[in-house]
Amino acid sequence: MVKLAKALSCVSPCKVLVIGDFLLDTYTVGKARRISPEAPVAVLHVNHEEHRPGGAGNVVLNLVSLGCEVLSVGRIGADSMGEKLRDALISESVDVRGLKIQKDYQTPVKNRVIADSQQIVRIDHENITSIDDSLEQELHTLLPKLLEGVDVIAISDYGKGFLSNGLLSKVILEGKKRKLPIIADPKGVDFTKYAGATIIKPNLGETYAAANLLPDAPLEHATNRILEQIETEILMVTRSEEGISLFYREGKREDYPVTIREVVDVTGAGDTVLAVLAWSLANKLSMREATELSNISAGIAIERFGCARITLSELARRLLEQDVENKVFDVDHLFALIEALRGRRCILLSVTSQEGLTSAIFQAIRTIKLKKNTDLIVFVRDDEPCNEFVEILTTLHDVDFLILSHENLCH
Repeated sequence: MVKLAKALSCVSPCKVLVIGDFLLDTYTVGKARRISPEAPVAVLHVNHEEHRPGGAGNVVLNLVSLGCEVLSVGRIGADSMGEKLRDALISESVDVRGLKIQKDYQTPVKNRVIADSQQIVRIDHENITSIDDSLEQELHTLLPKLLEGVDVIAISDYGKGFLSNGLLSKVILEGKKRKLPIIADPKGVDFTKYAGATIIKPNLGETYAAANLLPDAPLEHATNRILEQIETEILMVTRSEEGISLFYREGKREDYPVTIREVVDVTGAGDTVLAVLAWSLANKLSMREATELSNISAGIAIERFGCARITLSELARRLLEQDVENKVFDVDHLFALIEALRGRRCILLSVTSQEGLTSAIFQAIRTIKLKKNTDLIVFVRDDEPCNEFVEILTTLHDVDFLILSHENLCH
């Protein structure tokens, strides 16, 4: 398990370029109280409509929520939906210099109709249209400038025709020149167009389809076939409730299970994984840490309806919930704790190992925890705290977080 203090204390400002298919997600929300006299269908009384960036735009929103500077590269149509999409990104302080208008292109819209918190239908407005030659050449010229200061490239392919083989080749070439991690979330059965990417991230179904194998074949057979055909360092296969598996060119496999409270909606979970993976690698975290964090974030995302935005605070708290050792901090790693406590009420209780855990301290802990929605932080103010004392405090369910004044953490 990733140690929260170690992983999140490494977080610093970073910049990610997201290139791919930008969509507009619309949510038409209302109540269905009667059947239409015209046909045996429900009548929806609309309460409100929401418009959010979707597709590659959802990757962007998740990166923004994690504190990243994001530069978007894609296209929109010369239409009102394209304007809404562009304005929504600008309102999130996203750099849209690489978001271009293609005149013969319709901005894709996915309208999810929601009745009483239940999606009853999705209405798609889209046409698969190849990127215009002049637009592709413009982006070829612009890419070196756009990549200045970028830490990671994230490719979000939704198969709408924007990511041509030529554009992908140019993006990957420019990224490799700068030794940038390049993560590709693929679409379709031909993964050769992503050759040269550091990581290719298909889901389970996409993996078998790209390998031209049936789903009952061993997964290693599928991944080995892909790795034999394509130049990439790592194949990351997202496996829904079974978590994530990494397959390396040298034959190594690593499996990362996921803990999910309740599956509500899997929409956008792949976007969440791509965003958190890009953010983690931009912050120089290890592949193991990046995968763990991506896996946990996806678990949070599918517990919510629609495309969820995962914040650093939510990620920090979920890590804490999954490993009690994560609640121990020293004074040099309080950034992680601050993020976990953002927007929450907390009380600080100071103790020393010399005084021990007296009945008065236990009573104080119990009284504090009776307060609703309150986190208890215990500060051990000894210069060299007793390990046994720290271990006891760590196991107390009522203690949410523990701060040590010395680097002598319990092991």
